[in-house]
Amino acid sequence: MDESTKKIAVVTGAGSGIGRSVALTLAAAGWSVAVAGRRTEPLEQTAAAAGDGADVLCVRADVSDPDDVTALFESVRARYGRLDLLFNNAGTFGPGGVALEDITYEAWRSVVDVNLTGAFLCAQAAFRQMRRQDPQGGRIINNGSISAHVPRPNSIAYTATKHAMTGLTKSLSLDGRPYRIACGQIDIGNAATEMTERMQTGILQANGQLAVEPVMDAADVARTVLHMAELPLEANVQFATVMATSMPYIGRG
Repeated sequence: MDESTKKIAVVTGAGSGIGRSVALTLAAAGWSVAVAGRRTEPLEQTAAAAGDGADVLCVRADVSDPDDVTALFESVRARYGRLDLLFNNAGTFGPGGVALEDITYEAWRSVVDVNLTGAFLCAQAAFRQMRRQDPQGGRIINNGSISAHVPRPNSIAYTATKHAMTGLTKSLSLDGRPYRIACGQIDIGNAATEMTERMQTGILQANGQLAVEPVMDAADVARTVLHMAELPLEANVQFATVMATSMPYIGRG
C-alpha cells in the first residue's frame, strides 16, 4: 500500500481478545495501527504477532485516565499526522457473579470509568483530531455488547455501561455529521476470549441454572470491524450484531 494512502487506526484494549484480533486484522489489511492498553508487554506481543512488515505503534495507556488518553492521541499525531479510525474496545466486566446489593461503590465506579468514561475520552480525542485534520473526517467504532440489548444475571454495572455506549454512539454519529466523522457500534455475543472462558464451563442463566454456551472465533468479529472500517465515509454501519449463532439471545435460548 502506498504510504500516502495508508490508513491510521487506534485500537484500545489491544493486548488481548477482540482488541488484539482486530489490530492484527487491520495490520494484515495494510493499516498502520496504534495499539493501546494498560500493560506494555501484551501490546508488544500483539505487535510481534502482526509480523515484521506491519506498522504497529505500542502505547501504554489507561483509557480512564484523561492524561493517558491525551498522550495516546498525541503520540499517534506525532508519528502519523492523522487518524482514520478509532476502535473503542477497552472494557471490563467488573465483579462477576456478585449480587446487586453486594456491589461496592469502588467496583461500580471502576466499570463505569473504563467502559463509559474511557470510551468517551477516547472518542473525544479522536473527534478533535478528525475534525481538524486535512482531509477532514474519520470513523469511530464502539464495542458494545449483546448486553447493550439484554442483561445477564448479576451484571448491572457492565450492562448499564453497554446501554450507555449506545447513547454515546448515537450522539457521536449526530455531532460528527458536519465534519465527516462516522460512528457505528458492533455488539458482540460470545466471542472466544479470556473474558468469555466461563461460557465454556457453565454460566448463570436467567432461570437460575448454569449452562455451557457456544462461542465463536474472535477473528469472525474482526472481519466485521474491518468491513465497517473500510467503508467510504459516505456510508456507515450504524449498528451490527455479531454473535455465536446458537447462544441464548433470540427467543428463550
